[in-house]
Amino acid sequence: MRPSRPLFLIGLVVVLAVITWAVTRSAYLSLPPLPWTAVPTLLLLALAEGFTGVNLLRRIRRKPNTRPVEPLAVARMAALGKASAHAAAVIAGVFAGFAASLSDALDKPTPRHDFFVSGGTFLAAAVLVGAAFFLEYACRVPKDPDHEEHERGASHA
Repeated sequence: MRPSRPLFLIGLVVVLAVITWAVTRSAYLSLPPLPWTAVPTLLLLALAEGFTGVNLLRRIRRKPNTRPVEPLAVARMAALGKASAHAAAVIAGVFAGFAASLSDALDKPTPRHDFFVSGGTFLAAAVLVGAAFFLEYACRVPKDPDHEEHERGASHA
């Protein structure tokens, strides 16, 4: 499994934002108001992934007063980080498109409410993408210092 690629995730956000913008422009009047509950949910997920990443990073790097971590647990956390990054990018794209489609109707109360909810959800999804990237980074096995020294010696020869 390869780490998530930022350019792929940005492309995913942009494509979904354009699709959502086009759909919302024609179907907004038939949609119910957006609930605000996605914002705290995404922020709590980001907090949990950030905390897990810090804990995992300390355990993988064998910091004092930490127990070693099982390799299978690290693989599962890396998969969680990658899945979270992709899912959060999809959510960010959808809500960015929603906000963009409502940006010209801010003088009415319901579209203004939906604009701020969708903007907040976009920002919360972006925070989750960052936390997921950190979790993926924390799952990387550090290079062996002896192996690095051997590589430096071979490159000088």
